[in-house]
Amino acid sequence: MVTVLIADDNSIVRAVLRETLHGAADLTVVAEAANGVEALELAARHRPTVTLLDHRMPLRDGLSVAAAIGAYSRVLMLTRSVEERVVLDAVRAGAHGFLVHGQFAPAELLQAVRAVAGGESHLSPSAARVLVDTVRAAPRPTDHYGLSNREREVMDLIARGLSNADIARTLVLSPKTVENHVNHIFAKLGVANRRAAVARWTPNPGPGGTQD
Repeated sequence: MVTVLIADDNSIVRAVLRETLHGAADLTVVAEAANGVEALELAARHRPTVTLLDHRMPLRDGLSVAAAIGAYSRVLMLTRSVEERVVLDAVRAGAHGFLVHGQFAPAELLQAVRAVAGGESHLSPSAARVLVDTVRAAPRPTDHYGLSNREREVMDLIARGLSNADIARTLVLSPKTVENHVNHIFAKLGVANRRAAVARWTPNPGPGGTQD
């Protein structure tokens, strides 16, 4: 059973989320919070599998408590904003998912909760575009490993914690294509898993540095 904490200052939104989750046999809402302080307290008390965390709340906003809640629960951020700062701050704070109100149906909410509960990530298309645009615009370190442009994009998203499935959705590629890119990346970096790939890729040394 996947347990869920709903944190949103809007009681109507909480009711809609609660009703949507209530219809799934494998999901159960264990608590609700109306502000960031309460969300952190309830996360520590109940240790839910997933916390649905609103971006804007009184006392403390969602972004300011996301990292702390991450010690007890996986965070799925819910927001009405697709500002670059909000998306990036949520990812940096450890959020495993990012859904934008008005851009997801009940079925996608359930899919996102299950994905995040299983250790994967899930982003609304507009949030995924912000993340990809930021990765593409960022200055690239010197690449000593011979990765192609597409492989570097995939590796940058791996380093940000995205699963193969989410990379496929983000870059509009088939899961098999992403799997092939990941295998090529591992071979070029001389590693066997994602953790080792991230450790080798970040930071990627510049001229005069070492690769190990």
